[in-house]
Amino acid sequence: MNQTLQVQTMVPPFPFLCHTILMYSAPRNEAKKKLTGFASLFPKQPKGRKTAAGEAAPQQSDTLLPWRQHQSANGLRRQKRDWVIPPINVPENSRGPFPQQLVRIRSDKDKEIHIRYSITGVGADQPPMEVFSIDPVSGRMYVTRPMDREERASYHLRAHAVDMNGNKVENPIDLYIYVIDMNDNRPEFINQVYNGSVDEGSKPGTYVMTVTANDADDSTTANGMVRYRIVTQTPQSPSQNMFTINSETGDIVTVAAGLDREKVQQYIVIVQATDMEGNLNYGLSNTATAIITVTDVNDNPPEFTTSTYSGEVPENRVEVVVANLTVMDRDQPHSPNWNAIYRIISGDPSGHFTIRTDPVTNEGMVTVVKAVDYEMNRAFMLTVMVSNQAPLASGIQMSFQSTAGVTISVTDVNEAPYFPTNHKLIRLEEGVPTGTVLTTFSAVDPDRFMQQAVRYSKLSDPANWLNINATNGQITTAAVLDRESDYIKNNVYEATFLAADNGIPPASGTGTLQIYLIDINDNAPELLPKEAQICEKPNLNVINITAADADIDPNVGPFVFELPSVPSAVRKNWTITRLNGDYAQLSLRIMYLEAGVYDVPIIVTDSGNPPLYNTSVIKVKVCPCDENGDCTTIGAVAAAGLGTGAIIAILICIIILLTMVLLFVVWMKRREKERHTKQLLIDPEDDVRDNILKYDEEGGGEEDQDYDLSQLQQPETMDHVLNKTPGVRRVDERPIGAEPQYPIRPVIPHPGDIGDFINEGLRAADNDPTAPPYDSLLVFDYEGSAPGTRTDDYLNDWGPRFKKLADMYGGGEED
Repeated sequence: MNQTLQVQTMVPPFPFLCHTILMYSAPRNEAKKKLTGFASLFPKQPKGRKTAAGEAAPQQSDTLLPWRQHQSANGLRRQKRDWVIPPINVPENSRGPFPQQLVRIRSDKDKEIHIRYSITGVGADQPPMEVFSIDPVSGRMYVTRPMDREERASYHLRAHAVDMNGNKVENPIDLYIYVIDMNDNRPEFINQVYNGSVDEGSKPGTYVMTVTANDADDSTTANGMVRYRIVTQTPQSPSQNMFTINSETGDIVTVAAGLDREKVQQYIVIVQATDMEGNLNYGLSNTATAIITVTDVNDNPPEFTTSTYSGEVPENRVEVVVANLTVMDRDQPHSPNWNAIYRIISGDPSGHFTIRTDPVTNEGMVTVVKAVDYEMNRAFMLTVMVSNQAPLASGIQMSFQSTAGVTISVTDVNEAPYFPTNHKLIRLEEGVPTGTVLTTFSAVDPDRFMQQAVRYSKLSDPANWLNINATNGQITTAAVLDRESDYIKNNVYEATFLAADNGIPPASGTGTLQIYLIDINDNAPELLPKEAQICEKPNLNVINITAADADIDPNVGPFVFELPSVPSAVRKNWTITRLNGDYAQLSLRIMYLEAGVYDVPIIVTDSGNPPLYNTSVIKVKVCPCDENGDCTTIGAVAAAGLGTGAIIAILICIIILLTMVLLFVVWMKRREKERHTKQLLIDPEDDVRDNILKYDEEGGGEEDQDYDLSQLQQPETMDHVLNKTPGVRRVDERPIGAEPQYPIRPVIPHPGDIGDFINEGLRAADNDPTAPPYDSLLVFDYEGSAPGTRTDDYLNDWGPRFKKLADMYGGGEED
């Protein structure tokens, strides 16, 4: 027989709250049916359950018996099986009073022992703390403050039952508490202002933008279901309903045709979002602003403001703006739909002009890029077309006003004469005589419609070899042209000439004449080297000789080297052996030649037509040589022409010179020593260095005329000083008493001891007890009265040195 647990239920003060549960110790399936039946009891008060005798059972309290009974009627113990407790629903934003009871939890063992109840989990002993509480004795669970579903939508708690010693009596059970949503949040737009754009001329149904609003309430209920609508549209042109919005998604699309940026550039649309599925009576609303910009399309072709333009340009000028072409375009300024592109369709086959677009004004600037010639074209008739960077929109045609004509007149200016052949090259042999006519270098004046004369002059003639006729440009030689001159570069001489007309203003042009000089054999060869050395015995070494010729082939080598027949000693002592066309060897013919320097003449002949020869002298040093064929040191001296006597004489001169230098040094040392000894003999009193010079003391100025000047002189007696009250004395009187002893300094201080000398004087002054204060009148010394009477007659005698000046400027008694 199953035992029944009694559960009292009651309706709590919270609406929509169901938490009264009656549990049986019957099988699980039957118990679940009972639980489900009790879940539908609210909001009515449950009736008492009938007993077996048909009597109504008393009303039950809100008590949960989540734990099974452990003892059956026959005394057998059942195995525990946990129950699944249905969730507890709590509405948010309750106004109290708090705490409010949610449910009571109890165990069937509370009749046997004292049981303590507790709950754990988020909202109890975990943050947020103490949202729920439980009476540990009665098991009543309370909510302590209003709930906010947007803060937390559910709570998971665990209920515990322990005895007074803390021992677990029952297994913990799970309690799920759900916060019921209420419509307490308005929809909030993600942005308060939305910006979108749509092309002008768009068809109805064109997507523009999407606005989005979020509602913090439960989106699965009407509280969080948002719907959109357009409240107002500004301006209402060309229609008051140009746009519509999808009530669920917030997509804004066009609903009417006629969008024209040139008429309306921007629309302002107020959008409203309402929850409760858009019910304006019960739902909460919010608004946002959608700014829709009508973007430009190229639906307006550019048009010239006039059909013809004109301009004027001087000839031979480039990068000159001739005319400005103005256009009108109603599309968006400074956009590809507005920016103009100009093209010359006809009238300029040679490409003299181009049209550039001013980026600010969009005007077309007709510019000369290739110089025009008045003598060739006096005027141009151009046909130009204008278009945009972006192509025209579909269905838009070019306007006939997109084409215009431009007339450009060319003005004549004085052009400079020019040389048709510049640079002009002529060829001739060097050495032509002075006055020879070389060529005529004339210029052409392009001004065919002006009667002008051209005059010629030299602009650059480095060697001053040429003359030019000022009238016809005939060039003649003013000197002999020499190909070997330094002014010649690669056989070419270059001169520049000036041609100037007499126009207003005058114009001039330059031309360059290049003269290629053909070489003639006008330079004899020169022997190389000019000096050499050779051993005094033959067959040890030889001298290699060659020649240099300022001419060029064929007026140079091969060269012919030969010794002259006069003097005969040359061919007797020397011989020449030919190596090739440019080189030969000079060597000794005899077995021995005394060391020395010999001038050996050699005749060198070139291969020109006619050939030229030159007798050159080579200085050959003949010297004794070592086994390697090199001149020895003594041999080199001997070869220089110095004998043994000369060498000895040179050595004696060197020794004498060294002796004189030594004697001079000794004399200087002795003189320095004598000067030092003389200084030691000078009386220290006569040495004016580092001494204080004593001068006569004079009286004060005008401000101290009341002073008794006699006090400045040596008094005849010292009684008035000795009888003066102690402690009262003048600062300018000589102190009475023992003079301070100053340290004796050296008679002649060395410059290196000047610092020590100054420091010693400073210490002596600091230690002087009779020294007056630093800001007082200091008495350096007292000389006493001057003996006798001194006259100034000695000033009349100027002495023998100044006798001349005395005669000129000296005054007599009459002066």
